[in-house]
Amino acid sequence: MVYLEALQRRILNQPLEELRLGSPFLLRTVRPPVDQLKGRRVVALKRIGKRIVFGFEGDLWLVLHLMIAGRLHWRERGARLVRKIGLAAFDFPPGTLILTEAGTKRRASLHLVQGEQALAALDPGGLEVLGSVPEQFAKTLTRRNHTLKRALCDPALFSGIGNAYSDEILHAARLSPVALTQKLGVEQIQRLHTAVQRVLLEWTRRLRREAGDSFPENVTAFRPEMAVHGKFGQPCPVCGARVQRIRYADNETNYCPGCQTGGKLLADRSLSLLLKKDWPRTPEELEEMRASHGG
Repeated sequence: MVYLEALQRRILNQPLEELRLGSPFLLRTVRPPVDQLKGRRVVALKRIGKRIVFGFEGDLWLVLHLMIAGRLHWRERGARLVRKIGLAAFDFPPGTLILTEAGTKRRASLHLVQGEQALAALDPGGLEVLGSVPEQFAKTLTRRNHTLKRALCDPALFSGIGNAYSDEILHAARLSPVALTQKLGVEQIQRLHTAVQRVLLEWTRRLRREAGDSFPENVTAFRPEMAVHGKFGQPCPVCGARVQRIRYADNETNYCPGCQTGGKLLADRSLSLLLKKDWPRTPEELEEMRASHGG
């Protein structure tokens, strides 16, 4: 949302002078060719889920998915692409929009399609939670019997909720990330709906206030003001219990056992598969195990 507001002030009704691609893996479509965008004005800017959509003259739609590590930067016109992290540069008369992606894995993507129907095919179809009423939210949440963490991050269910915000939402709602959606009571679902709207609105206001009239440069999933996300081992700001985590592949879930799981630890798959029955049941037992193994 904050990116969109900043882009609207800078490139809406401006012609794209040049699109420079720094990575051959970024563009995921070949028809229509991207050189058709040259000289066309940006006539619309919107969001589909976590994707940023640039609408150009001629019913052409450029769809950018930043994924986890993609970031946008506003620079002087014609700014060069930084090697290794620079994926694309969009040159406009007022300046250049730079797309970067940290790390070695190239997950950010760019699609160019023509027509509203082709654009709709890229929409995962998730519910826009900020405009939802409790009944809509409950129906969507319980459509499938997933864990809460998975459900909130599923773009086919909910639009625009990422890993970081899902941790913060579940902490605010005082719900376990592994609770099953179809096992929740009415009061728990209402509490979750309230937390979703409150957390997303709060962070939108915070990021908007920090950016002001400048382009938002400090967009990150790890913020010191967050309660649990990225705070493994630190005290929960509400109850003081140490924040714990579950790691699986490249994903990490942070939670407070005091606020969310009745003091119980959730098994970290990377360790519990090895420990099995010896996995500690409480934060205190986990701390003792770490101390006995030197960390």
